[in-house]
Amino acid sequence: MAFKPGQELCGYTINKITPIETIDSLMIQLEHIKTNARHIHILNKDKENTFGVFFRTVPQDSSGVAHILEHTVLCGSKRFNVRDPFFSMIKRSLSTFMNAFTASDWTMYPFSTQNPKDYYNLMNVYLDAAFFPKIDELSFKQEGHRLEVVEREDKGVELEYKGVVYNEMKGAMSSPDQVLGRSLLAALYPDTTYRNNSGGEPSDIPTLTWENLKDFHARYYHPSNSYFYTYGNLPLEDTLTFICENVLNEFDRLDIDSKVPSQPRWSTPKKITQAYAYSDPEDLSKKYQACVAWLACDVKDSFEVLVLTVLEQILLGNSASPLRKTLIDANLGSALSDSTGFDPENRDTLFSCGLKDIAKASVDQVENLIFSTIETLADKGIDQHLIDSAIHQIEFHRKEITNTPYPFGIKLLLSFAATVIHDGDPISCINIDDDLNKLKENIKNGPFLENKLRQYFLENPHRVLFTLEPDSTLEQKNREKTQKELSVLLKNMTPDDLEQIRKDSKTLEALQEKEEDVSVLPTLELVDVPHEIEIIKPDTIKDVNFSTCYNKATSGILYFTCPLGAGSIPPDLFALIPFFCQSFTNSGTKKTAYDKIAQLMDLYTGGISVSPFSGSYFSKDAESHSFLALQGKVLDRNVERLFDLIKEFIEAHSFQDFDRLKSLLLQYQAGMEASIVSTGHRYAISLASRHLSQASYINELWHGIAQYQFIKSITEQLHTTDNRHNTLEALSEKMTRIAQSVLKQGNLKPALIGNKTAISAADNRVRSIHDTLSNDVDTSFFTPDISFQHDLPHDGWYTNTSVSFVGQSFKTVRMTHKDSPGLAVISKLLRSMYLHREIREKGGAYGGFAIYNPEEGLFSFGSYRDPHINRTLGVYKNACEFIINGDYTQTDVKEAILQVCSEIDKPETPGPAAMKAFYRDIIRLDDDIRRQFKDALLQLDKKRIQDIAQTYFSIDDGLKGTAVISSKTSLEKANRDFAAEDRQLNLFKI
Repeated sequence: MAFKPGQELCGYTINKITPIETIDSLMIQLEHIKTNARHIHILNKDKENTFGVFFRTVPQDSSGVAHILEHTVLCGSKRFNVRDPFFSMIKRSLSTFMNAFTASDWTMYPFSTQNPKDYYNLMNVYLDAAFFPKIDELSFKQEGHRLEVVEREDKGVELEYKGVVYNEMKGAMSSPDQVLGRSLLAALYPDTTYRNNSGGEPSDIPTLTWENLKDFHARYYHPSNSYFYTYGNLPLEDTLTFICENVLNEFDRLDIDSKVPSQPRWSTPKKITQAYAYSDPEDLSKKYQACVAWLACDVKDSFEVLVLTVLEQILLGNSASPLRKTLIDANLGSALSDSTGFDPENRDTLFSCGLKDIAKASVDQVENLIFSTIETLADKGIDQHLIDSAIHQIEFHRKEITNTPYPFGIKLLLSFAATVIHDGDPISCINIDDDLNKLKENIKNGPFLENKLRQYFLENPHRVLFTLEPDSTLEQKNREKTQKELSVLLKNMTPDDLEQIRKDSKTLEALQEKEEDVSVLPTLELVDVPHEIEIIKPDTIKDVNFSTCYNKATSGILYFTCPLGAGSIPPDLFALIPFFCQSFTNSGTKKTAYDKIAQLMDLYTGGISVSPFSGSYFSKDAESHSFLALQGKVLDRNVERLFDLIKEFIEAHSFQDFDRLKSLLLQYQAGMEASIVSTGHRYAISLASRHLSQASYINELWHGIAQYQFIKSITEQLHTTDNRHNTLEALSEKMTRIAQSVLKQGNLKPALIGNKTAISAADNRVRSIHDTLSNDVDTSFFTPDISFQHDLPHDGWYTNTSVSFVGQSFKTVRMTHKDSPGLAVISKLLRSMYLHREIREKGGAYGGFAIYNPEEGLFSFGSYRDPHINRTLGVYKNACEFIINGDYTQTDVKEAILQVCSEIDKPETPGPAAMKAFYRDIIRLDDDIRRQFKDALLQLDKKRIQDIAQTYFSIDDGLKGTAVISSKTSLEKANRDFAAEDRQLNLFKI
């Protein structure tokens, strides 16, 4: 059907139609006549269709009302009156993405799926949840906050707070990056909604009432305050009709004033200091962060947003960027401060930069360095190469289409949501050619960007010098404040009040335990699952006979990847491999300094990197493999430039710039340290499984707490001048040995993905680079014999966090075994039917996981932002009994099969899909293994699942590795609370 502006369609008026040539799509903007609901549709041939509905939500406090509402609307609705339709639909769907997001000023409910039936099923549930939720009081208490009575051993009682969001935000706000980010918003926007924490401050969440929650929904979740989004190849008219029939016909237009005003501008800058909890009193001196943050342009001004995006890339984008280089080279801190960069997500955009891991005395120095650097650039001019490389990066990332980290339709939605929510034009965020041409013209005509530096930075009084300071007593103070608050509440309660709390707890627990009839929810059946798997084979291209090649439509981008076997690297250097990978393309070469190389990479490529991989081959012998993947991507016009750089890295690598090595070490350590609390469940599972196989030991050595401690042991030797040179010299020598071990002719397996012409040119370059290497024909795609302990861990690891992450792992069988599909299904059954209820709903943790690793044959449990340790370990034990006892149905098994199929069939864009196919060949995961796995998966029934469960889940606890990441206080309490027969956790400091 041909669409045109002004046309009426299914109760809507089409306001605007715009081609998006870069992605071969059409954007159609519509408005619903009766309710004023806005709809953005991106029409194209993509079979992965996306839907989203979002609302402008403007909290007036930090009680977390928007966030708790996002959780609670997904707990049952008018047509789908079940306890948890959202999580139930994850089981009954082939979605490629399902989630909900709370931002500072909007709340969104998006999904993606390749299956048309699934698309309408999910839309049905999402629409009913958003517009007609039950919002019952028990769901509010489960998801938000509630009081529970704790019976003490001395027969006394005390109160405690529980709730999913309450514990989620306790975990979030124990992370320095979250504290800094939230506090920066409060500092820069004291007069608008951004001063509030939309996620909720743990201290404020208990002030939210059920009535407040319902009022917030009534005010903001109305079609007149809504924005709908669809993307893909399904007919627009069918979607519009569906939305009207299920929602919009029930409503009339309302005048809803939800607009967020611009923050009134200051005439003088401010200084603000905020404390964060840091538990180690002996390590406070260099745990400060300092940054300068400015309020910048209006988010709706697409040209100024582009200008600031370019300035961000110029100032901070790579190692050669002047502001980044000045700050890092000052040797005051380890890395750029959290929240550094340009943030275009609010009504007024912001720009921030600074340093982390500094001394308190260095705060003013950081500020002076920032302003002197920007002033020099404004006065003396910005190097044209910096401008060109910034613009090139923007152009490259516009061209590249991937489904990482979200499906492409979701990524597009998130790219313009902040603009749309403030009544800006979404097309201006995607079609940037006019703005880009205008920018290039302005740059030609004079010191345009230099003047923008003055406007937004040097002469902008609406800025704050922000200091984040560690406080080793803050966590204890917060705990005492909460206990005092609860004691006052308890003191003022009557016996009847306490009995009511107990009664509510029992009612909620009974509701959580109750078996529900979810047949009211729509579902897919196994007949809706395609039996085939996607198979991608290499292509034959004339005169290309060295590299494996894939002739794919990749939007004018060539992808290069080349695994290098790591087996000949000396075992004593294995722990150094991840840092070697970080440094190989970031240390400079014998010919070119690191900053110049960084500038050339940004000017001509989409990036060059090296990453380490280890695991076990999928072939029957199951030998371990280890390799490094050298990768690069480039616009077709710059293929020669890419291989000029790769040739230089390979032939002239150097680790002789010791100042640079030190800087890279500190940045690498800071990055790992920041990730521990944000992804604690992954670290806990890695620790728990580290002695179960050689591959899992290497995984921990390379990516886990072992890697963090190894790097920390090196950086601790850099504190004294005497040690520093010797340490760095020894490090440089070891890195050179690693390079010599892998850069050999027989040890390269290159692959190229793109169009024929680019592949042909690239293959010639790859062959010529190969021919210059040492003539060693042996490949080393194996893991050397590295010894590791075989006794299974039972550990607690303490760090700065107010929540816990509980991991447990044990051995099962690998993907080639006939029981493997059943183990994959069991992981889904346990997560959706048992762990979700016991760990999240009852326990108040943000999440509970069951993960089957088919490559290593490991099964793991994990919890995220968990208020418990002992209780959670008990849940894991009971989960094993649950799956053996068979307290589930054939329908439950079918739903778990659907979830596994959803992961197997997740689509990729052509470039990444070919890359995955190539690496499947490298690790010997052939198409027959994949096909047999899926065929067996679709044949599973309940009896088979129970048989498999009996085989692997009845093992003794002594055969399971356990690791908990938490605070020292919580771990010590857990050990005190273990029963006499239980094994104590061995405690270690991270």
